[in-house]
Amino acid sequence: MSFIKSIKNMAGNYFLSGEVKSLHRTKMFVNMQDARSVGIVFDATQGSNFDLVKKYIVYLKEMKKRVKAIGFYDQKVLPTMAYSKLEYDFFCQKDLSWYNVPKNVYVKNFIQDDYDILLDLNLNDLFPLRYISTMSKAKFKVGKKSNRNNSIFDLMIETADGKGLKYFLKNIDTYLFIINKKHDKQVTVDE
Repeated sequence: MSFIKSIKNMAGNYFLSGEVKSLHRTKMFVNMQDARSVGIVFDATQGSNFDLVKKYIVYLKEMKKRVKAIGFYDQKVLPTMAYSKLEYDFFCQKDLSWYNVPKNVYVKNFIQDDYDILLDLNLNDLFPLRYISTMSKAKFKVGKKSNRNNSIFDLMIETADGKGLKYFLKNIDTYLFIINKKHDKQVTVDE
């Protein structure tokens, strides 16, 4: 990571820590069977990631879930690609503030939507995606296990080195079908 990008991320983390204090959301353990809506945050820079996310969204829609995905393309402009605006939105570097916080309307709408489950597929720890996951009002947030993510996610999934997004999605599925909502209680917290 370049020195300038590091400085921007540090500034972004500083501003994010202030914004998080005003975040209020209802936390609730939600299994995949009971979820009605799923939000997905992912790194769209690699075309193979987008292909996997498309397949996963088809899978979720077959289970009658309302799904919305937002992808970050880590370049100055978005490439020309065919996608459904109903299920996907994308943003790129030109949509970031000087301290790497996403500032377009798609991101704001995504953050405000009260998804039953938020899946953060940000395996490369990109700050703009971490910002979205942190500020999301989703009831149940799932993401990659790391010390940095302790305060963001309600369920963290460990990733094996070199296994990639497909492996991570399989693990997410495994755990989200195990969670038994009937034995878990709703917890309301102010973050």
